[in-house]
Parts: sequence; C-alpha cells; structure tokens
Amino acid sequence: MAASAAAFELLKRAGLAAEVREDGPLRHVRTLEARTARTAEWPPWTPEPLRAAYRQKGAVQLYTHQVAAAEALHSGRHVILATGTASGKSLGTQLPGLAAITGAPPAAGVTAHPTGEATVLYLSPTKALAADQLDALEELAETVGPVGPAAGIRAATYDGDTDPESRRWVRQHANVVLSNPDMLNAGILPNHRGWARFLSRLRYVIIDEAHTCRGIFGSHIALLLRRLRRVARSYGADPVFAGASATSGDPAASFARLIGAAETEVLAITEDGSPHGAVDVYLWESSEASFTGDNNAPVKRSLTSEAADILTDLVVAGHRTLAFIKSRRGAETIAQITADQLAEVDPALRQRVAAYRSGYLKEERRELEESLRTGALLGVASTPALELGIDIAGLDAVIIAGWPGTRASFFQQLGRAGRSGQRGAAFFVAGDDPLDAYLLSHPEAIFETAVEDAVTDPNNPHVAAPHLLAAAQELPLTVEDLASGAAAEDGSGPGRGSAERGLFAGMRPLVEALTEQAHLRRRPRGWFFGHDDVSAASWVKLRSDGAGPYTIVNAEDGTVVGDMGAAQAQPQAHPAAVYVHQGRSYVVEHLDLEQNTVLVTPANPPFYTQARETTSISVLETLRAQNWGDFQLCFGTVEVTSAVVGFQRKALGSGEVLSDDPLDLPPSHLRTQAVWITAPETVLRDAGVVVEHIPGALHAAEHAMIGLLPLLTSSDRWDIGGVSTALHRDTEKPTIFVYDGHPGGAGFAERGFELAAEWVRTTAATIASCGCEQGCPSCVQSPKCGNKNSPLHKQGALNLLRGVAAGAKEPSGSGAG
Repeated sequence: MAASAAAFELLKRAGLAAEVREDGPLRHVRTLEARTARTAEWPPWTPEPLRAAYRQKGAVQLYTHQVAAAEALHSGRHVILATGTASGKSLGTQLPGLAAITGAPPAAGVTAHPTGEATVLYLSPTKALAADQLDALEELAETVGPVGPAAGIRAATYDGDTDPESRRWVRQHANVVLSNPDMLNAGILPNHRGWARFLSRLRYVIIDEAHTCRGIFGSHIALLLRRLRRVARSYGADPVFAGASATSGDPAASFARLIGAAETEVLAITEDGSPHGAVDVYLWESSEASFTGDNNAPVKRSLTSEAADILTDLVVAGHRTLAFIKSRRGAETIAQITADQLAEVDPALRQRVAAYRSGYLKEERRELEESLRTGALLGVASTPALELGIDIAGLDAVIIAGWPGTRASFFQQLGRAGRSGQRGAAFFVAGDDPLDAYLLSHPEAIFETAVEDAVTDPNNPHVAAPHLLAAAQELPLTVEDLASGAAAEDGSGPGRGSAERGLFAGMRPLVEALTEQAHLRRRPRGWFFGHDDVSAASWVKLRSDGAGPYTIVNAEDGTVVGDMGAAQAQPQAHPAAVYVHQGRSYVVEHLDLEQNTVLVTPANPPFYTQARETTSISVLETLRAQNWGDFQLCFGTVEVTSAVVGFQRKALGSGEVLSDDPLDLPPSHLRTQAVWITAPETVLRDAGVVVEHIPGALHAAEHAMIGLLPLLTSSDRWDIGGVSTALHRDTEKPTIFVYDGHPGGAGFAERGFELAAEWVRTTAATIASCGCEQGCPSCVQSPKCGNKNSPLHKQGALNLLRGVAAGAKEPSGSGAG
C-alpha cells in the first residue's frame, strides 16, 4: 500500500531526507500493512510440564500457524512452515518432538519406539543458528525438568566445534541433536552404527531455513536426506520431516522434492498468525561523491558509505538497526565508518556498533550474538549470516545495502524490522549498479512480483553419483532402493512407508554405470561400495565454495585472528590487502597458498582495498555441434580461468581510488561443461546487431539465457556462469558461453544444448514481452554480474536471439566438432 504520513516520522526523527524526489536520495516509500495476531489453543496432546515451561517463557497461547503445523506433524504428516521472519516457526516445528520426548503418546497410526522414547534431529545451515536454538532448548529443558520416558529434554549440538568427549555423550545420551548437513554427511551417516540408539528412536527431522536448500546445494541436501531416511528405516524408524522456511514460490512442491516425498503428503502452511507492525520500506539512492570519474563523469558515493551514514543517524536517534550487505569486507567497512562517525558525536557510542559475519572465532560469535539479544549493541553491520533465523527480535530498522539477489532474501531481511508489533523501517540502499537503479525506478518489480521457488534436482547424475556411493558404503544398495514404482509417477518421490517406489528411484542406470567403473560391486544382497581405503562421504562436496579454511594469523604475536574460505583468500587476503576483523584493521603481509595461512599485521590505514579479477574461458573439447543456418551451437568441455590481477586502494568514506596496483597470483581453474553459440560478425550485422552494439548484445543475451535456463533444467541461476566476447580466441568469432559453475559439470549446459531451440525462443520471447526500454532484471540484467551489468544492449540481444531461433528451424549437422 502507499505510504501514510506516519511513514516519514522515523526519517524526520533521525534527520534523514523525508521527501520523495526524483533528484533526492528518497525515491519511493512503500508501507507493508500491519498484521494482527490470530491465536489458537494448545494441542491437547501437549504434556502439561512442557506447556507450563512454554508459558513461563511467555507463550500463553499459540498462533494459528504454529498449531496447524504441530497438529499435522503429530499426526505423521510432513510439514513446511513458510511464514514471516520471527513468527515463531521454531515452536511450531519443535513442539511435537519435544512433546514426544516428554511423554506425549503418538497419534493413531504413528509408530513409536518400543521404549516410548523419541529423538529429534535439527539441521541448520549455520552454526550460529544452531547455537541460538540450543540456548532456547536448554532454558526450556531446565524449566520442564525430568519428565517422560527419556527423563526430560537433553539437547546438544554436534558440529565442528564439538570436542571428542562431548561427541561421545551426544551419541549416547542426547535426544535433541542440533547439527548441519556437513556433519550429517561426514560424521553421522558414515558412523551410523554408533548412532543406533538415536536413529532407532528418530521421530522428527527439522530442516531450518529450508529455502536456502536450492540449486546444486539443495540437490545435495535432497540426496543427503534420502540417505538419512534409508539408514533410519534400517533401525526401524520412519521420521516425519518439518521445514521452516521464508516465503517461497511453491513451498509444498519444493519441500517434497527436498525430502523425497510425494507433494500430496506435504502440508504447506503459509498463513501467518503472528502479529507484526507495519513496515515502511524506503528505496534510497546514494548521493553523488565529492569527486568525479573518467571524463569528469559524476560518481555516486560508495554503497558502504551511504549505508554507514544512515546507520549512524539511526543509532544517534536511538533506533536499534541492522545493516545487511553481501560481502564480508562491506560489513566490516560499514561498521568501521559508523563507529568513527559515532565517536565524533559521543565516544561512548563507538562501542555500541559492530560487524557480524562468518570467519569469526566461536567465542567472538557467541559474544556478539549475546550483545545483539540484550541490546548492548545499537547498530550491527552483517553479511546474510544474520538473515537466517537468529533470535534478534526488537529491531527498529533494517538497512539492505545493495540488492541481495532474490526477493526471498529481501523480504527475509526486512522482516527483522519492527519490535513487538511496533512500526518498523527498512531501507533498500541502491548501489552503483543498473540492476539496483532499475529497482529504484520500478518498485513494482520488488513488491508486485512473485517470490522465487527453490529449485532442486536430486536426479542430476553429477550430484547423485557420490551420494549413491556413500549410501552403498553405509548400507548395501538394494533393488528396492532403486525401484521406480507407480506410487509417484510424477517423479516427486516416495510416499511415507511406500514400498512401490525406492528412495533412489530412477537411478538404476547410474548405479549400473558406477558398477561398470568398479566404484560399486554387485552381490546377491545388493550393490556394495567398491573401495576399502576411502570414505565415500569425502567425495560428496555439499558446497562449491572451494577448499579451506585459511587461517588468519597475527604475525606480531602468533595469535589466530579468524578464518576464511579458499574462495575468499585471493580476492580478500592478497599481499597488501586491508583485512578488517571486528573493527580492527590489519594489512596482509603474506598469503601462503600451500599452508592455507594468511599472515597479517595490525594497521590503521585510511583506505580499504578492492581486488580486480578477470575471467576467461578456453574450449578444451567440442563434443557435439549443430549448424543453425549461419549460427553454430556447440557443447563440450571448457576451462574457466579466474585470476586476481590487481587491486585498488580506495579512500574510506568517499570510495575515491587512491592507487591501482598489479598482483602476480596463480589463477584458479574450473574444468566444466558449457554450451556456446557463435556467428561471424557479418551474420550478426545481417540479424540487426549494429557493430558497436555487439558486446552489449552478446552480454545481454548471455544474461537472459542464464536467467531462463533454470526453467528447462531444474537449476538455479547461481549454479550457472557465463562469458560473452566479441572475438574469442578459440572460436575466432563473437561467442556466448553458458557453463556449469561446478567442477566436471552439473548437466545443465548439456540439457541446454538438447533443448536449445526452445531455450532460445523462450529467451527471445521473454525479452520481447518486457515493457522496459533499455533492459531490466526481468529480461537482461543479472543480480550476479561481475561487470555491474555493463555493457548491455536489449534490442541487440533480441535481434541476435531471433536470428539464432530462425536458424534453429533448419539444423544441418550434428556430432563432434
């Protein structure tokens, strides 16, 4: 709805621009309506001690969505609870399991362990989220006391921070285990015999922030959960799955694919019964910098500087505020600039602002999380690590610095704004990016477009193969595991207790191929893992962010400062880089790529550093090719080379470039599969692409094709990369490459080649039907473009793709190139 006068009160109190103007920072205001509470009575099967403990914590009545989720889970139905931020999803998903632990009888038709005991496995994407949930469960357990067949709630985390002695206790005694997918893959399932007590009693599996399980990562999680179900069934358990999620396009279908169930057996609950105050969303444009760029062109202030100014004003006005930005360096820079500006107002305020991101030591994370909860911190700059469910209710405002990539993330982040039903505020600060600029001018693209669906494809052979090997090592694969029965002919997976369709249905050809390669051995009992000296789970790479971590060490005293992943090492820890950790600045002295170590020394430079990276692609082998008129479509093996070739020193506050220095670092290589389209420049000109527009036309077409490929391949655009060039050294022609962003390929590019005619026509039709003039996020702009969506030429891309589509009517050749 449109904004009322009340929407401008916070701006006025904080001394911020409070008038919407085309030439001012405030470009648009949209108010999201308040939501009133709708409550329901506690389920009658809730044990009184548990009910009393929740009441003591303030939950006198439950919200309608919590009761609906708890009742369905208790009856044995899988549930995805997709409601707003801080709506109490944890209680709704955890209540049936805690009730079972504290003595609630199972519902009719639900099988319980003969002892009456029950266990719960909770999986979250971050350690911080699990630690937050553990605190709440331990407090609840202390209030409940020793009741039920298992003598009360015994919750514990099981992750990389858990010491060996504690791990032994968790396996033998805990009935609520909080872990993550990585530990389930590498620690629990390969050693399931040591977990027999826990797994035989497993009643519920809770997947928190289920919307993050998308693309290749989500496909890995889907297969991991199938392995879990299979092992649990071998111990006589058949757990019910509960998902807590932000809003998504089709939560029931997404969650069914994730857990391997039929969509009809998943209940999606999306009606939010919790109260929430109105949230005023401000679309904000950075002001012009005090310096000019090339040819005296105006330059906008950096995103970090603009966000830091807003954060400073809000903190001074006493508003508890959380600022989100995608990069670690950005979070640290916002916090640092804000702290310096606050010190000029009141030195005591400097200590009330901090950064939060991954890479901190465990003790630092815990301290920051506690300061957030208690209100000791008034302002926090964070990466999306705090998007994921940590209980930090009570914020007045949220700043979203730069488009976060998806509408699901955008609304998840702004959902943090508003304390106890009071009016909240959220700022979307646009960066110097055509995508952000478009959203400023077209707010309907944010507020009136459907939230994205979470796409997964567990049948992707590139992802499934290592999981099948791991499953075979855990328990021999059987014919029943691979059976493709009639229970779910739509491919959505098995129903609960279904004997007709196996958990790995449709994967028999892949199993046969792995057997031919001697990775599996066929025996009368089934397929066994073919190697004795390796853990198959180690071949499963859940995340594609590289090896690591790299340890960051203070060269002066040898203390560990923090850590970072391999993907961040060269761009953020190259020699002479400025590394900021909780407001303390260091300069990198040495990056040891062999020992995974970064040596830093304390410093306080008046600048920050930003790496310059290049990406190139080489054709290694053309496996298939088709001539489409004068265009050629190819599929094959490529190598994508990325290198950090230099860095800029930029002034804190203004972002002005102070120096540009070269670097000599070894490049990283990704050998993968790609599909590419080539044509001589004369053919492009005949198709209506003006010569000077060729780079922009190729780039825009590449973006649009990447955006549309997920419709045909069950992929996520973050799993796909692209390169376009007006003259490629291998093809010797203008070329568009679209490649799988995973080592060895993920099957998306090959599928794109097979469906190329439909893909190209759909992409051209999408661009043609878009009402924008120069290109927008709905057609040719990309939220992950490394070149800031420049150059782009929408009409040139449309002409190019129409030319390709016309040629597709008359294919003249096929086979190896």
